[in-house]
Amino acid sequence: QVQLVESGGGLVQAGGSLRLSCAASGRTFSSYAMGWFRQAPGKEREFVAAISWSGGSTYYADSVKGRFTISRDNAKNTVYLQMNSLKPEDTAVYYCAAGTSTVPSPNEYDYWGQGTQVTVSS
Repeated sequence: QVQLVESGGGLVQAGGSLRLSCAASGRTFSSYAMGWFRQAPGKEREFVAAISWSGGSTYYADSVKGRFTISRDNAKNTVYLQMNSLKPEDTAVYYCAAGTSTVPSPNEYDYWGQGTQVTVSS
């Protein structure tokens, strides 16, 4: 079992930056692929980024490619999402998730955090 707790969300102006963190409990964190997803009001949860268990492979949604960076520190049981050049359309609740692969479908992830709100003002 893995428990995930996100932090780092907040209110930022367009063009600004935020770094989200997701702290995991459990000794098996390093064996999981990790993903970030987001959900805006009235919309479905969408894939943002994913990283393999080793950190050697990363994947991004086209909408965030070049602006967001996912990384992980297995020694600290933490995965990060560095978000730069934020846009109002990035406003959403951001969730981290743990799964067995880096596929972009939320159905393939087994464990989820509670989410952290990111609001980007124009």
